[in-house]
Amino acid sequence: MSDIRVPEMGESIVEGTITKWLVKEGDAVKSGDMLAELETDKVNIEINAETDGVIEQLLRKEGDTVQVGEAIGRIASGAGAAAPSAGAASAAAPQAPAAAPPAAATPAAPPEPVPAAAPQPAVPAAAPNTAAAVNASPAARKLARERGIDLGQVPADDPMGRIRADSVKGYVPSPSPAPAPSAAPAPAAPKAAAPAPTGSAEGGKPVERRKMSRRRMTIATRLVEAQRTAAMLTTFNEVDMTKIMDIRKRRKQAFQEKHDIGLGFMSFFTKAVIGALKQYPLLNAEIQGDEILVKQYYDIGIAVSAKEGLVVPVVRDAEKLSFAGIEKQIAQLAEKARSNSLALSDLQGGTFTITNGGVFGSLLSTPILNAPQVGILGMHKIQIRPVAIDEERMENRPMMYIALSYDHRIVDGAEAVRFLVTVKQLLEDPEALLIEG
Repeated sequence: MSDIRVPEMGESIVEGTITKWLVKEGDAVKSGDMLAELETDKVNIEINAETDGVIEQLLRKEGDTVQVGEAIGRIASGAGAAAPSAGAASAAAPQAPAAAPPAAATPAAPPEPVPAAAPQPAVPAAAPNTAAAVNASPAARKLARERGIDLGQVPADDPMGRIRADSVKGYVPSPSPAPAPSAAPAPAAPKAAAPAPTGSAEGGKPVERRKMSRRRMTIATRLVEAQRTAAMLTTFNEVDMTKIMDIRKRRKQAFQEKHDIGLGFMSFFTKAVIGALKQYPLLNAEIQGDEILVKQYYDIGIAVSAKEGLVVPVVRDAEKLSFAGIEKQIAQLAEKARSNSLALSDLQGGTFTITNGGVFGSLLSTPILNAPQVGILGMHKIQIRPVAIDEERMENRPMMYIALSYDHRIVDGAEAVRFLVTVKQLLEDPEALLIEG
């Protein structure tokens, strides 16, 4: 017999959530077969069988949080391993009827409480009369009926002694009366609990309660942490995309035929960011204690929207890549993100991040830092707008707003503005982009 254990998943990952079991007890498996899918803070992991045999027992269920190294199931060697479990099940069956006689003995005890139970129902029967006499608003009465609450037990917060809907919403029934009628109220309790997932605090209106995925929880935690720890500020500018769009129009087909990849906007922006980072290196740094770590390499994170939430895979040594190399790297990472096949190495590190809300139609936004990085560039929708060319001429131009969020603890406002202006200038003059980027 061998245990199915949660594998090691990297230094920063110590636990995960079982999202799906791909086998059930009694299934025959071979070494290397995929048994379960595990969701971690960063990536999804496959758990595979290490030996041949039969799934004897699944120790944890879907949705459980498990630790690295923990046994979550057992594999019995040989095909006959399922027989004992079947035998054990049949052996357990006869014991169930044997337990029935004691159950029959319990009903014999109630004859004495039966007379005492008769007055007990009279108490709830009096509740409606009490509720009718209570000074309560119509909304409070309706809410009390829907929730099965006795208005006579709800304290009035109104200075005039009138019970209002807010008082009913905040009322928590006292559990003290439960001990006496143990048999009778027991079935009523599940009925009261059942509406909880579908009812809301607003007059019982329908809602849906969903459990947050581990990745969504991690994203939420990291974003809140970034806002809490960094002195985050955002500066804006706009870019005339005329020349870049002209280059793409003229060279798009030849580029596709030569490199087997489309010429997108991300390669231009990546090159422009690298050129600006070389001039303003503090935006390619991070804070470590009381020191500033300035990185002299350019691993650019590209934010990708996947089914489970936003992920930021990293294009390594982007300064050494051509336009085609950058486009291929981004396409590969985006595909891996959408198929949940990113490895930890694809996500770790990164010196600066680019996010493109324009693909969803965003015209302007303030991106949140991808800690511990101190800078993130936000791209937005390209929109044709009238632009003053000089004092006498106006033209319609393809314009894009760009936003730079930065950590004011180590990046001054003047430096951040100059950085963004440099990105703008490089994008509007592709020849300079080729030289500086």
